[in-house]
Amino acid sequence: MIDDLADATWDRDLDDLFLRIGHRFGRADLRRRMRDYVRALLGPVGRKNGWQLAEHAGHRTPDGLQRLLNGATWNADDVRDDLQTYVADNLGETDGVLILDDTGFVKKGTTSAGVQRQYSGTAGRTENCQIGVFAAYATTRGRALVDRELYLPKSWTDDRERCRAARIPDERTFATKPELARAMVLRALASPLPIGWVTADAAYGQEWRFRRMLEETAVGYVLAVPKSQQIPRFGRVDHLFTQAPDEAWEKHSCGDGAKGPRVYHWAAVQLPVIEDFDGERPTHHRWALARRSISRPDEIAYYLGYAPVDTGVDRLVSVAGRRWAIEECFQAAKNECGLDQYEVRRYVGWTRHITLAMLAHAFLAVTAAQAAAKGAAETVPPWFRSPWRKSAGCWQLASRTDPARRFASTQ
Repeated sequence: MIDDLADATWDRDLDDLFLRIGHRFGRADLRRRMRDYVRALLGPVGRKNGWQLAEHAGHRTPDGLQRLLNGATWNADDVRDDLQTYVADNLGETDGVLILDDTGFVKKGTTSAGVQRQYSGTAGRTENCQIGVFAAYATTRGRALVDRELYLPKSWTDDRERCRAARIPDERTFATKPELARAMVLRALASPLPIGWVTADAAYGQEWRFRRMLEETAVGYVLAVPKSQQIPRFGRVDHLFTQAPDEAWEKHSCGDGAKGPRVYHWAAVQLPVIEDFDGERPTHHRWALARRSISRPDEIAYYLGYAPVDTGVDRLVSVAGRRWAIEECFQAAKNECGLDQYEVRRYVGWTRHITLAMLAHAFLAVTAAQAAAKGAAETVPPWFRSPWRKSAGCWQLASRTDPARRFASTQ
C-alpha cells in the first residue's frame, strides 16, 4: 500500500514536471518521446544507451529517441530556462550558492563535437574526451545542475567546416572555460534562481575578470585560487598566510561529508577596503582565506572572497564547502540519470541529452527534498614584521596606505 502510494506520488510529480516543459515541444509525438526519454533516464536501465533506453520505453528501435536528440525541432535552452525555474520554485533560498566546475566525457574518435586529447579532471589525466562546463545550484534544501556549455577547443573553433559538420552554431567561437562560466553566471542571475553566492575551484577563481564580474553584480563569492595567486600590495597568498600567527588558525567545519563534518583549520583575513560604497560606508569586503588539513598540516588550500560587510568567517567557510555539492551532482547525474552515457556526436544532440539528463537529476533532487521536508515535519608591508594584527578580537591586515584599517574578524 505504501509502495503504491509512493509510485502514484512519483508519477504525479513527474507528470507535473512534464506539463511545465511540454509547451517547448510543438507536437504531441515530440512530447511523448521527451516523456519516454526522461522516464527511461530515471528508470532501472543498466546502460542508458539508445537501445536500452528505447527498450525500457517500449520502442522497437531507438530511432524515435535519436530523432528527439538530433533532428526534431525544439530548443534545449528553453528547457534549461524552465529547469532553472523548477529548481528555484522547489529548492530556492535567498542565499543560494551557484557552483561552477567542469567534467570530462571520455570518447573515441575525432568527430564528436569538441572532442580532442585534453586534460580531464574526471579521469585525472589527458584523455580523448569532451569537456562540459556546468553550473549547480545548492541550498540547505538540496542541489541540482542548472546550466551547461560544451567547451570547444581552438582545434575546433578554428575549423569552421568541422564545426558545421558537427552542427556547431556559427556564433560559437572560442571561449575559455572561465568565459563560459561567466556567461552561465549572468544567465543564472537573470533567472528566477535566488543567488547569494558563487563558488568554484582555482581554474575559475584565479581569473580576475571572473571575480570582477561578480563584484560588479554585487554577488558574494568564495573562490579557490592557486598558492601563487597575487594579492595587490601583499604578494603571493601563500606567503601572506605563512605570516599568520598560530592563534589565527581556528577549527571550522565546512559542511558534512560521507564520514561526518569536514573539519579543518582555517585562517581568514579581510583585505584592504575597496571602493564599493553606499554613501560613505563600504558595502562589501574582500577576503583571503586558507584551509589547512588537521592531520596533514602541509596541505593548505587558498581562497579569495567577497562578501557583505556583516559576513562572518563561518559563513565564508560554509560557502567554500559548498563547492563539493557539484561533484555530488556529477556523480548522481552520471550514475542515476545517464549524464555521460549518450550516443550522440553533434553539438545539438549533446546539448539536448545533457539538458534532459539534468532535468531528470533535478526531479530526483526535488523529490528527495520534499521527502526530507515531510520527514522533518513528522519528526606584508615592509615596515611591519608581519601585516597581521589583532585588536579587539579582530584580525587586521595593515594596508600600505592606511595601516590602521580593520580587516578580519574571526568571531
